[in-house]
Formats: sequence, structure tokens, C-alpha cells
Amino acid sequence: MTHALTLPIPSAVGNIDAYIQAANRYPMLAEAEEIRLAERFHNEGDVEAARQLVLSHLRLVISIARGYLGYGLPHADLIQEGNIGLMKAVKRFDPTRGVRLVSFAMHWIKAEIHEYILKNWRLVKVATTKAQRKLFFNLRSLKSDYEGTDTLTGTQAAEVAARLGVKQDEVVEMETRLSGRDIALEGHPDDGDEAFAPIDYLADSRYEPTRVLENKAVARLQDEGLHEALATLDPRSRRIVEARWLPEGEAATLHDLAAEFDVSAERIRQIEVKALQKMRGVLAEA
Repeated sequence: MTHALTLPIPSAVGNIDAYIQAANRYPMLAEAEEIRLAERFHNEGDVEAARQLVLSHLRLVISIARGYLGYGLPHADLIQEGNIGLMKAVKRFDPTRGVRLVSFAMHWIKAEIHEYILKNWRLVKVATTKAQRKLFFNLRSLKSDYEGTDTLTGTQAAEVAARLGVKQDEVVEMETRLSGRDIALEGHPDDGDEAFAPIDYLADSRYEPTRVLENKAVARLQDEGLHEALATLDPRSRRIVEARWLPEGEAATLHDLAAEFDVSAERIRQIEVKALQKMRGVLAEA
């Protein structure tokens, strides 16, 4: 076994450059050593073996994360998410399949980074379908095929759409989003008294008199309707609903109530479902 794996974990260093230097000091494992460690982890639950597998592949995460710097997210955050994917890969890695961990882990690392980018990028809901996600992560590289073009023409957009299996207007919309810039919601203190930020155009209707009265009326009706719905239940059903859904402390489990009423947990579940259905009907009428 190589002695390099006894070095301190690189997460203890103070900045991203130092982390990368520390991570690159861990050598990649030979195939035999990799199989031996993977077998120790899966057969014996040896966490130290899993740690060595992770440490020896940190440089892979750094390399993959570097390819996603164009999305405006910190390199350190991309690496952190990629490391989560690496740990998931180590947990699922089967050394008997004849595949090296470096090949197996790439999928998990990229998947975790993709999820992070989609959740945290400045544009909300940029991609919801599988085809749109593919478009989001490939549009930049495909645009490089059209040298000297800042914006795709109609013909070029149609070609990209055909290659990625999406609609042409989706390509145009995604390109517009990717080329957009962030605007500060509250502006900047140095903008001056005469400047207006986007937040100045947003109306706060929470305290508008009609809305306040309407919210109070809805809350009152919901409270009264709930009591009316509970009143329609027999004592056992009401006890189950209140214990499960309206507890003063910790909610009761099906098994707790089964012991209380000397029936099976499945019977408690059936009573609960029937009671909730009855209550919904009452609340709908109200």
C-alpha cells in the first residue's frame, strides 16, 4: 500500500489553491490495490478503505469540476458537490464488475455537479426536462462550432435543436438566458437618490386592507371548518386523526394507536384514511 494516503485530509487547508495542491499529492491507486480496498469496504465495512478510495480520486473531481466554471459558480462549491458524487460512487462501486473506479465515478460526480448547477444557477427553472438539461449543458460547446458567432442564426439554432432533440424556440430561449446578466434586486448604495432598482417596482400587497380582511376570513373559515369536520367523526376516528395530524406534542404512530385500541396497525390506517376522506368532504362543502 502506498504511504501517500496517510497524508492529512485536504479539506483542512485554507483556500482552494492549497486544497488542489494537497489533493494532487494523493497518487492514483494501482488496480490491484483498488480492488483490495473496495473488497475491504464492501465485505468488512472498513471505512478507512473507503476513505483511501475517495482520497485517491479527489484529483478526478477537481478536473471534472474545472469544466463547469463557465456557469458562474465557485470552483470550491463545484468540487464540494463533486466530492459528494465521488463518495456515492465509492459506496456503490462493485470491484467484481471489471470496471475501474475512475470510470465508474465520473457519472456520479457529473450528476451531482449538474444537480447543483441547476438548483443554484442565477436563472430559476432553466431546464426541467431531460432534453432541456442536455441543451443547458451543451449549448456553449455547440456554439463554438460556429466560429465568430455571438448569437445563433435561425438556421444554426435549428441545427442545434435537431442535434439535441429539442425545439428551435427552446434553443433561442436558452441562449437568451445564458447570455443574460444578473441585476441587483436592491441596487447599489452608490447609485444615488434618483436611481430605481427592480425592487422599487414590486408591490407589497400583504398589508392591503382588502387582502388583510380576506386572509382573516379564510383563516376563520378554515378553523371553524376543521372543528365541524372533526365533530362529524366517531370518538375513535377523531382520536386517531387528532393523534396523527393535530398532536400537541409528538405525533402518534400507527403502532402506538394499534396498542391503544387493541387492533392491528393496518386497521388503524384504514380508519384514518376513511376519516380523512369524510373530513375532506365536509371541508369542501364549507
